Amino acid sequence: MVQRVAVVGAGAGGLASVKCCLDEGLEPTCFESSEDIGGVWRYTDSTDSRRITVYRSVITNTSKEMSCFSDFPFPEDFPNYLPHSLVLEYLRMYARHFDLLRHIRLQTTVLSVRKRPDFSASGQWEVVTESHGVRESHVFDAVMVCTGHYQEPYLPLASFPGIESRFKGQYLHSWEYRDVQAFRGKRVLVLGIGNTGGDLSVELSRVAAKVFLSTRSHTWVASRVSDHGFPLDMVSTTRFNSLLDWLLPSALTRRIKFRKFNSWFNHTNYGLASSKSSKFKIIVNEELPFCLLSGTVVLKPNVKEFTESSAVFEDGTREGNIDVVLFATGYNFSFPFLEESLGGTIHDNRSLYNCIFPPQLEQPTLAIIGLIQLTGSIMVGSEMQARWVTGVFAGWNKLPPPSRMMAEVLKRKPAVKRNPSERENLKMSFISYVDKIAACAGVRPSVWRLLLTDPRLGLAILFGPCSPYQYRLEGRGSWSGARAAILTQWQRCLRPLGTRMLPGGSSSSSWAWSWMCLLALPAALTAAWLCSKPPQPGWSPR
Repeated sequence: MVQRVAVVGAGAGGLASVKCCLDEGLEPTCFESSEDIGGVWRYTDSTDSRRITVYRSVITNTSKEMSCFSDFPFPEDFPNYLPHSLVLEYLRMYARHFDLLRHIRLQTTVLSVRKRPDFSASGQWEVVTESHGVRESHVFDAVMVCTGHYQEPYLPLASFPGIESRFKGQYLHSWEYRDVQAFRGKRVLVLGIGNTGGDLSVELSRVAAKVFLSTRSHTWVASRVSDHGFPLDMVSTTRFNSLLDWLLPSALTRRIKFRKFNSWFNHTNYGLASSKSSKFKIIVNEELPFCLLSGTVVLKPNVKEFTESSAVFEDGTREGNIDVVLFATGYNFSFPFLEESLGGTIHDNRSLYNCIFPPQLEQPTLAIIGLIQLTGSIMVGSEMQARWVTGVFAGWNKLPPPSRMMAEVLKRKPAVKRNPSERENLKMSFISYVDKIAACAGVRPSVWRLLLTDPRLGLAILFGPCSPYQYRLEGRGSWSGARAAILTQWQRCLRPLGTRMLPGGSSSSSWAWSWMCLLALPAALTAAWLCSKPPQPGWSPR
């Protein structure tokens, strides 16, 4: 029986895992190699430790109501999109509120995680750690690995001939970037148009002589500010929209999304994306279109090769006098502390049962938390994983036998190389994946039942944001404040904006919402019936 659990890493996923262990009556010990909690959200100016952190100016891409832990909302006065300092403050508040810090051993590195000789019977692990030069060996009944997928900078130098042998300028990976000061007055080439590449291009354009942004993919750009000024994910990430995605042909849903993107600006005119492409990515960036329109950022195709001071692109064009090449090419993950028979087989989350459990183990006492890419908050997905995993450890949730788990894993597509650009296509629908894990944990809300017993709440769940509080309405770990949190989430969204009250504000919105709910109830019941057998999670371009 599992009692003592080792948690590797004290970032957001590690903190959630410790808390979930305590909820299930388990005894967690969390090992964190750095001097504090927070993971990538604990910003530092230094790059000496090679610890991965966010850059100074980063702002979250998911809003506070859609990114919080399911039983611990962000403070009402926090802005909807958060700088790293407020995310870290929130994580500290979470750790203090649930008394997690006493279970965390800082400046303690996990050197190895090995199966005990009697593993097939006991499921136990031998964990070797090092702190201040002193090594210790521990025995744990289970291990939760919460190191995430931002671990090793991916620097594909071999894909860019001449960058090492001929180019005389500077090149670096985005993990080394902290702020704009070192790039003032320089001509900068950014490689990669993910969220980081877009953010850094915009920021550098304010001080650099010129910024070129090179991409080989079709990219649609969305704004965090959606209809009527509300956060994008609160408007778009709803169960009703997810139901439409499931019901409508994929070609039609793509056409609708492309039309929505192009209603802001025509992406083909900007060289970003064509509606005829079936492979594409979506980034969140309000300022990039204006930078392209004003010429402070120039979009270029993929680089063919580098000369001493120039970049030659695949379309034959050339840009000279390049001072700095900034690789915004993402990160790889690895588990060097796991024995080779395990770590060497995890190429991506498709190697794992439900993206969590290595299926080949005789005992399901090792879980990988947070190795997911979702269309919503990874923090929310990681917490749901931790709730299910600790339920398995505690004996409340059951897994299929290893042979069945292995068969299900093998049904999925072959694993891809550990290339962040290739893994982009592994991004899963937030609602579908979290709902699946919630169903495994016995905490997925029943929309159909709620529409019949609590229509106001049921309608808010079906048509409103799929916020994390929905997964605390029922089942183990339910939270008495979940219903109120759902029904007041729009007020909390608007609260930080109420710094200047204007006369003549309308108070009829609540009445309009009530009438809309009443009129929508028959359609909602039909939709909930269709939702009773939800689609399986898979790749979604949203």
